[in-house]
Amino acid sequence: MRKDYLLAPGPTQVPPEVLLEMARPVFHHRTAEYRKLHEEVLEGLKKIFRTQDDVFISTSSGTGAMEAAVANVLGPGEKALVVRGGKFGERWGELCEAFGAKPIMIDVEWGKPADPEVIRKHLKDDPDIAAVYTTLTETSTGVVTDMESIGAIVRETNAILACDGISSVGAIPMETDKWGVDMLVVGSQKALMMPPGLAFLTVSPKAWKRIDARKPAAYYFDLKHARKSMETFDNPWTPAVTLIVGLKKAIDMINDRGIEQVWEDHKRLARATRAAVKALGLGLLADPPADCVTAIRLPEGMDGAALVKKLRVERGITIAGGQAHLKGKICRISHMGYAGDYDVIIVVSGLEMMLAELGYKFELGAGVRAAEEVLAGKS
Repeated sequence: MRKDYLLAPGPTQVPPEVLLEMARPVFHHRTAEYRKLHEEVLEGLKKIFRTQDDVFISTSSGTGAMEAAVANVLGPGEKALVVRGGKFGERWGELCEAFGAKPIMIDVEWGKPADPEVIRKHLKDDPDIAAVYTTLTETSTGVVTDMESIGAIVRETNAILACDGISSVGAIPMETDKWGVDMLVVGSQKALMMPPGLAFLTVSPKAWKRIDARKPAAYYFDLKHARKSMETFDNPWTPAVTLIVGLKKAIDMINDRGIEQVWEDHKRLARATRAAVKALGLGLLADPPADCVTAIRLPEGMDGAALVKKLRVERGITIAGGQAHLKGKICRISHMGYAGDYDVIIVVSGLEMMLAELGYKFELGAGVRAAEEVLAGKS
């Protein structure tokens, strides 16, 4: 019997303790029992997100919370600055266009971070920009953005700062309040160790001022409606009760460990993965790379899509390939959430076997050895 390993950057592995919690009998959501659970979950999320702002839970993918961060903030013709450096940065622009806003695109080379000074210049030259939409870690490239510097720039303007932290919050540092992020979007299926199905959105007082001044172009994602329900820790619509029960367990596991230590855990696994990549003579796409997902440049001429498929079908190891113009050229390995030392060893060994099968010349075991040295504290 084959054992399968999930090491793609979402969905990620879910701890057995969380799965067991979700196997409990379902209970009704318009009850004191649910309201108590909801309140505890929100307090736990605030610790992980490093915020005292309002936090909302939506039964949707992360894109639902992204939509809420646009539909409640921008009206037709209003300007937004959008950083596009990958598939998910592009999504911010598509959402702005869907609601009739006017996105001003900052196109960034895939694998490179946004330059905060470019954002500063745009905001200085055009004070009518109402919002800045950014991505903390671009999952399609594995790059991490200097959100602290961007936050310091946007804070001095009337614009709000919205950040897609779906693939990274809970894995790498995010100081929502300290850095001035007005709306932070997070998904359940990444570093929070949950199945897909929940999205989270923080809303700062600065963002509320803008939201309260307009009629939202939303019904299900109407934040003012959600805020009214939140007064009694209710949801405006039927919540995914079973997922929220599991979320409580996942949050407790993270906070018992301590979010700072969780960040360090991810950094260690990322260092081991990157050491393996270097030992195999391969390169990274991202500069700087994030500690939640590693995007690896594959050998010239190799069919990267075939490698990813063979690894999943023949070895039971699921990673991700490249997207758009990077399809077939890179592979992406997750080391976020419920991941540990031996997940890194397994995925590196599987990658080595596939590289060898596809004709790449290297010393078999070199990547595993390099990863072990990091994990053993020898490098």
